[in-house]
Amino acid sequence: MESLRHLYRIGIGPSSSHTMGPQSAAKIYLQRHPEAKAFDVVLYGSLAATGKGHMTDQAILRVLEQQSTVDLHWEPHTRLPFHPNAMKFAVVQPDGTLFDEWTVYSIGGGALSQGPNDAIEHRRVYPLTTMKEIIEWCSKTGCSMWEYVEQNEGPEIWDYLRQVWQVMCEAVERGINREGVLPGPLGLQRKAPVYYTKAMGYKANLQSSGLVYAYALAVSEENASGGIIVTAPTCGSCGVMPGVLYHLGHNHRFSEERMLHAIATAGLIGNLVKYNASISGADVGCQGEVGVASAMAAAAACQLFGGSVTQIEYAAEMGLEHHLGMTCDPVCGLVQIPCIERNAFAAARALDANFYASLSDGQHRVSFDRVVRVMKQTGHDLPSLYKETSEGGLAKMDE
Repeated sequence: MESLRHLYRIGIGPSSSHTMGPQSAAKIYLQRHPEAKAFDVVLYGSLAATGKGHMTDQAILRVLEQQSTVDLHWEPHTRLPFHPNAMKFAVVQPDGTLFDEWTVYSIGGGALSQGPNDAIEHRRVYPLTTMKEIIEWCSKTGCSMWEYVEQNEGPEIWDYLRQVWQVMCEAVERGINREGVLPGPLGLQRKAPVYYTKAMGYKANLQSSGLVYAYALAVSEENASGGIIVTAPTCGSCGVMPGVLYHLGHNHRFSEERMLHAIATAGLIGNLVKYNASISGADVGCQGEVGVASAMAAAAACQLFGGSVTQIEYAAEMGLEHHLGMTCDPVCGLVQIPCIERNAFAAARALDANFYASLSDGQHRVSFDRVVRVMKQTGHDLPSLYKETSEGGLAKMDE
């Protein structure tokens, strides 16, 4: 598995796979051909189907049009074998022929790959790649999951995770103060400021739930407007972790060190899913985005409240299990409906999963590893119209 630096990416929304990934690919290709005067770019599958709503074209053109003309093609009904988020770059020579064609895939969370076992920027950091192996290591050494992260990443990982936490908090604080309409044809009003104000008027038990909703909405709305966020594990699910952790951090006054430990534990959960299945909505549906984010947030919360390794695993398992089968069906291809609302509900569900696991002894029948395998198979069984193509599900709600 790769470093948590490749899971927690700091960048602009609204989509890690449709905005961050393509923009990174364009930068790589431009570095290869800095003197080129014209480029030809083809977007396939999900990248083409919902690319305009996700601003994929703008992300690519912002890089390549600095010095060259760009001919951009959309082929939503052509899916390449490896992954539905495919794109092909080429230099257009003076005689009109194409040179150095490069096919690359945006596989989720801003990561790129050139095909099976050919990830770009790939560097294996973690030798253990299943939850079972990590639990056995923790049992043998007496260490926690965050200590496993530190052992493999080195102490310098804390500086990076401190930056991650800062960006998460800033996104919450911007989002709960910004009013107005989100960009795009839906005319969707921001809700976080209203939810925050109303939540403050309730008694403690209801106020807690309302604030979690508000914080998750705040970050998701910042993402939808192209603001700076952290993929956790993706842009489309970026509100879940900050919604939970910002609330717990302020309500229970956990130290920064403990918050970073929780973020490290959550990152390990996300990494396991990314390595063994997928965090791409175009590949496995929203279960791979919001479902994984809920699992990560549940694990982080359980870490903060002193859960054992098996309780943390149980919390993460429930966070993912109870999102199995969730489709990715964005209306108009925008990361707004139902994405923003799902972030708020997944944050609340993460806290429920933590509480449920904390009441148990951590023993249960369905393991986290098994749920990850089931999630992968379930995602691949879903028809493509339910996987970030806006061809089915809620995306067709106006018909």
